[in-house]
Amino acid sequence: MQTLNRRYLRWLILVGLLEGFSTLALFFIAMPMKYWYGMPNAVTITGTVHGLLFMALVMMFWVGREEVPLSTKLMWWGIVGAVIPLMPFVIDVPLYRMLQRDAEV
Repeated sequence: MQTLNRRYLRWLILVGLLEGFSTLALFFIAMPMKYWYGMPNAVTITGTVHGLLFMALVMMFWVGREEVPLSTKLMWWGIVGAVIPLMPFVIDVPLYRMLQRDAEV
């Protein structure tokens, strides 16, 4: 059994949470500000942050395949989940369970 890179896994969970919350901010704060209050910069700023977090999450899942190590299935679920709104919250559950199981050992 390989040892788990707990530090990388914690960062992966954190980036997943941040990416998920940035999606919520984009949909429920920035887009209403753009369309109801005529503030298109809200979407520009929030969208840029969300895009950077999205790319970081995808890259972290790709690298995490070797670094953590993640199973190939979990890696692909993480990458696909990064594209689907709110899925990063769902994908974080098995990552958190990995972290908990490793703490018990």
